[in-house]
Amino acid sequence: MAEVENKLDALKRTAFGKGAARKIRANHQVPAVLYGHGTEPQHITLPGHETMLMLRKANALIELDIEGTKELSLVKDVQRDPVRQIIEHVDLLLVKKGERVEVEVPIEITGEPYPGMIVVQDTTTIAVLADATDIPEYIQVSVEGLEAGASIDAKDVELPKGISLADEETEIVLLSIMEPKAEAEAEETEGEEGGAAEEAAE
Repeated sequence: MAEVENKLDALKRTAFGKGAARKIRANHQVPAVLYGHGTEPQHITLPGHETMLMLRKANALIELDIEGTKELSLVKDVQRDPVRQIIEHVDLLLVKKGERVEVEVPIEITGEPYPGMIVVQDTTTIAVLADATDIPEYIQVSVEGLEAGASIDAKDVELPKGISLADEETEIVLLSIMEPKAEAEAEETEGEEGGAAEEAAE
């Protein structure tokens, strides 16, 4: 098994339902399910504080020790209380060393567009295929010097070695460069006023 920084001791659980989940959370633990590779889903309990710290990063890879059995897992979904942001449940995908998985990786914008222009993001993540044990924390997208009207598609991004787009056929716009609305409207108004003045002079 690959050396993994994140490691958690997990317990099997046999009690299910909302009541059981509430008791688990009241005990500062997190209910979770581990699934994948055609196996029966395993319902487990994770330590609350350690789990919360590991979930600060997207696509966390966690080595679980489930009562003596070690499994490699990838965080696929985290359910949180919409008000208190408490972790209510975690879905974990069973993975193997060397396996490629599809994940949504956060986009990090670098550089500055042409002076006065703004960057409008259509999405904050990009779907890629990557080795389960080598998923990048983010994908950098440069907007250096781009002018109004420019846009960057997922296909335009230079991906790290070993990473590929999850869907290479579909065109997905990640971001576009626009002129601030107030300035654009001001220029349009000036143009209209200038045209009206010329007509009046004629």
